[in-house]
Amino acid sequence: MPPAKKNAQRVRRYDSTKTQAAVLAQLGHVCDAVRALPPETFDGPTRLGEWTVRELVAHLSWMVGCVPRLLARPEPARQEVALLDWPFVTDPLAGRIDDFTRSIDASDPAKLLDRSAREYEEAVAGATGERLIEMGFGAMTLADFVVTRTVELVVHTDDLSAATGVEIPYDRQALAACTRLLADALAAKAPGGAVEVRIPPYAVVQCVEGPRHTRGTPPNVVETDPLTWIRLATGRVVWAAERDAARVSASGERADLEGLLPLMR
Repeated sequence: MPPAKKNAQRVRRYDSTKTQAAVLAQLGHVCDAVRALPPETFDGPTRLGEWTVRELVAHLSWMVGCVPRLLARPEPARQEVALLDWPFVTDPLAGRIDDFTRSIDASDPAKLLDRSAREYEEAVAGATGERLIEMGFGAMTLADFVVTRTVELVVHTDDLSAATGVEIPYDRQALAACTRLLADALAAKAPGGAVEVRIPPYAVVQCVEGPRHTRGTPPNVVETDPLTWIRLATGRVVWAAERDAARVSASGERADLEGLLPLMR
């Protein structure tokens, strides 16, 4: 986890009601896509190591289905993890996540997703955003955790599209929340004002130590689209290739983020 001072930037606020709805909407898009997949597709490969499409769908289901299960546990005494900590504390859990994903019965993938959506909707309807939940890396608020679910859903929707060749829609609110959280995580990892990172239409952040820009055109600017940014931030693509393909524009001697990416996997 980065030192606490790196999280001292202004914390972005999210509308919990809209974020909760965005999670349901994005999961609904995934459900629609999965229902239309031919049965043989589920045994096909993904870009996530040895995971098949079936295991990827199981993981998507669990990323939402874990919310009601966590809410059913006793509430922790105090918050230990802030929203901007989350991208940096998940790596040690990768092995446990892989084992649990493989243990899920995904013989009926669409039914599994539908059940997760129903249980999630019922659980969040009766809980406040300030309600604390205990994670393997510490306690955080439900409101913050739901924002992290947009990251999981958007990133893995993209993984599912890549594996199946199916174009799956993105809920605008989910895509916005995912983009903003990962942009803010970059600013937390590399605090400063020397580089302006633009991800229209959702986010603009300043990062990297050095002379701070105050007016006019910044001397160091990075700009890209939301999905390219999300893929860079989560290690799905690499900086040099996206820059060479003109999916990233970078101007200025400090506008090279290669050494800061990915932020999480």
